[in-house]
Amino acid sequence: MNTLGQLFLTTLWIFLLISWLIVLFYILADIFRDHKMSGFLKAVWIFFLIFVPFLTALIYLIARGKGMQERAQKQAEEIKKAQDDYIRSVTGDAASPADQIAQAQKLLDSGAINQDEFNKLKAKALG
Repeated sequence: MNTLGQLFLTTLWIFLLISWLIVLFYILADIFRDHKMSGFLKAVWIFFLIFVPFLTALIYLIARGKGMQERAQKQAEEIKKAQDDYIRSVTGDAASPADQIAQAQKLLDSGAINQDEFNKLKAKALG
């Protein structure tokens, strides 16, 4: 039978283990994300992460923490830019609002749409 104290300690240890694994995988991801670091230096960091994990992780976070943040932010910006470019290419909505209104005006002038439809297209283009 478990007591409340044992349950609390077990929960605490599980939390610490999961936290440690998150930090470890974040450091490993950063090591491989850094293209300026040589392969030998990457191998040294990984070697020490395996054999002296807590001390190495602490040193890595202190020595390279700011760079980790910058690399993660740069990667997030690249992913967002690629995603935005993909969405634009799929939707075909690359025309500016002025271009969309000009196209709608041409349709209105040719009689393909009426004034009410033109106003709706103009409102949609202007957002």
